[in-house]
Amino acid sequence: MPSYRAPTRDARFIVNEVLQLDSYGNLPGFETVTPDIVDAVIEESGKFAAEVLAPLNASGDAQGCTRNADGSVTTPDGFRDAHRRFREAGWSTLSAPAAFGGQGMPQVLGFAVEEFMSSANQAFSMYPGLTNGAVSALLARGAPELQQKYVPRMVSNEWLGTMNLTEPQCGTDLGLIRTRAEPQADGTYAVTGTKIFISAGEHDLTGNIIHLVLARTPGAPEGTRGISLFVVPKFLVDDNGLPGARNAVSCGAIEHKMGIRASATCTMNYDGATGWLVGEENKGLAAMFIMMNAARLGVGLQGLAQAEAAYQNGVRYACERRQGRALTGPAEPQEQADPLFVHPDVRRMLMDARAFTEGLRALVLWAGLLVELAHKAPDEDERRQADDLVGLLTPIIKGYGTDRGFATAVDMQQVWGGHGYIVENGMEQFVRDARIAMIYEGANGVQAMDLVGRKLAANGGRAIQALFALVDAECAAAKGDAQLAVLATRVEKANGELKAATMWFVRNALANPNDAGAGATPYMHIGGIVALGLMWLRMARTASEALAADGPDRAFYEAKLITARYFGERFTPDAGALRRKIEAGSAAMMALGAEVFAFS
Repeated sequence: MPSYRAPTRDARFIVNEVLQLDSYGNLPGFETVTPDIVDAVIEESGKFAAEVLAPLNASGDAQGCTRNADGSVTTPDGFRDAHRRFREAGWSTLSAPAAFGGQGMPQVLGFAVEEFMSSANQAFSMYPGLTNGAVSALLARGAPELQQKYVPRMVSNEWLGTMNLTEPQCGTDLGLIRTRAEPQADGTYAVTGTKIFISAGEHDLTGNIIHLVLARTPGAPEGTRGISLFVVPKFLVDDNGLPGARNAVSCGAIEHKMGIRASATCTMNYDGATGWLVGEENKGLAAMFIMMNAARLGVGLQGLAQAEAAYQNGVRYACERRQGRALTGPAEPQEQADPLFVHPDVRRMLMDARAFTEGLRALVLWAGLLVELAHKAPDEDERRQADDLVGLLTPIIKGYGTDRGFATAVDMQQVWGGHGYIVENGMEQFVRDARIAMIYEGANGVQAMDLVGRKLAANGGRAIQALFALVDAECAAAKGDAQLAVLATRVEKANGELKAATMWFVRNALANPNDAGAGATPYMHIGGIVALGLMWLRMARTASEALAADGPDRAFYEAKLITARYFGERFTPDAGALRRKIEAGSAAMMALGAEVFAFS
C-alpha cells in the first residue's frame, strides 16, 4: 500500500526562511503569523492529512461514489466522518475573512495546507477546495444579503459550494451556453438547463450545496457577453438561515472516471430552480473567472500534490527493491543485489521529481504571498506588480505544473517497474488522479494560449517585463556568491531564451496567429523553467546563508544546494530547445488537411 508523509520541513523552510512571512507583519492578517504559528499550522495540517485523509485515498478510489435511486449521492466509506473532522478542526476557515467566520490567515498558509490535503487524498480535497472559489466569487460580486446568507456557512464548511459552467455542447467555449434564467416577479430567477462535469454537484457531506451557475437571461447578447451568474442552492434557505424546501435542482447522473473516483462528478439538471443574480446581468463570466483563477492555482497545486505523493513512494521503493549491481561495482556486496537507488537512470527520475516538486512548491507558495500583496501591500506600485505577476504566473503554474506533475507521477510508476502497474501498490492511482489536472479548469493548451494571447500583451507587456527584470536582478546579485554563480548564470540564460521567444512572438504572431498557437505550450514550459529557476536561486541563497551561519540541520541545506545545482544542469538547458521549437513556426504543423488524417 502507498504511504504519505507531509513535507512539512520543506514547507516551513519556504514560508519562514525563503519568503520570510514574518517580515510582512505590517499587513492585515499577517500581524500574528509568527514562525511558531506557521510551524504549528503546517505540522498539524500535515498530521491531519497523513493520518485522516491518506488512509481513505485507495479505499475511496476503489469504492467510488454511488448515485442512488432518488438522485442522491453517497460518498465512499469514511468520507463523511473525515469531512466532519476537517470542519471541526477549522481547516476550511484558515484563510477565509474573519468577518465571515474565517481565521484571516495569509493565503500562503492556505496553499501549504491545501497541498498536503490534495497529496493525501485529491478526491476528498476537491469538496472543500471548490467551495473556496465559490466564496471568492460571492465576496467579490455578490450583494451583501447574499454574502450574509451563504458565505459564513460555506466558510465553516457546514455547506459546500460548486461552479457550474460546462454543458453537453460546450466546455472551453462558454459562449455556447444554453441554460436560461427567467426573471420572476419577486426578483429571483427560474434557472433551467443541464450542466455536466460538475465536481461535488451532489453528495452527502453537508446539509446544503450552494451552486454557482452560468446562464442566459431573456434577450441577452450572443456569446460570452450575454452570460450571467446565479447562486442556486440545493435547498432554499429560510428566514432563520436554515435549509428549507428542496429546490428544483437534481443530479441526473455521475460520471465513471479514469481517476478522482471518490469525487462526485455530476450531471446537474435545473428545472426552473430558484436562483439569485450574482453581480450585474450579462457580467457573469467576469464573476466566474474569479472562481476559475483561484481554481487554476489550486489545480496547479494538485499537479504538485500528486507528484509529491508519487515521489515519496518512488523513493521508498528505490531504496527497498534490490535489482542488479551498481555500474561502479557492488554497493552492498553482502547482499545478492543492490537497491534500485544506485542506478543512475533511477536516480535521474528521482532527482527530476525532487527538483520539480521542491521548486514548484516554492513557486505556488510565493504566488500565495503575491495574492495577498496584490490586495494588501501599502504601496500602489507593489500591489500592481504583485497582481501582474499573479496573472502571468497562474497559467504557468496550472499548465506547466500539471504537465510536469503528471510526468513525474509516470516516472515514479516507472521506478516501480511492473509492480507500478499493479493496482494494490497504488502508483497507478497517482497517475490516474494526476491526469485530470491537465484537463479541467481550462485544458493546458488553453492555459498556454491565455499566457501567449492575453497575458503577454496585457498593459503593454508590463507583467512579462517585470518578470524579466526580477529574474535578471536576482541573477546579477547571486553571481557574487561562489555557491550560486553557476546556477545564476544558467537561470539568466534561460531567461534570455524566454525573452527571445517573446520577441519572436511579437514579430510573427500578429501576422500569423497560428504561430502563436503552435508555440504557446513550449513558451509556457520555458516560463515554468524560468519561474522555477528563480525559486531555486532564492532557495539556494537561503541555504547558503544558513550554512554560512553554521546552524543546525546542515544536511537539509546541503541537499538544497545540490538539488539547485541539479536543476540548473538538467532543467534550464531545455529552454533553448523549446525556443527553437517556437521559432519553427506553424507551417508544417498546419499543412496537412483533415482528409490526410482520415481513416477509411
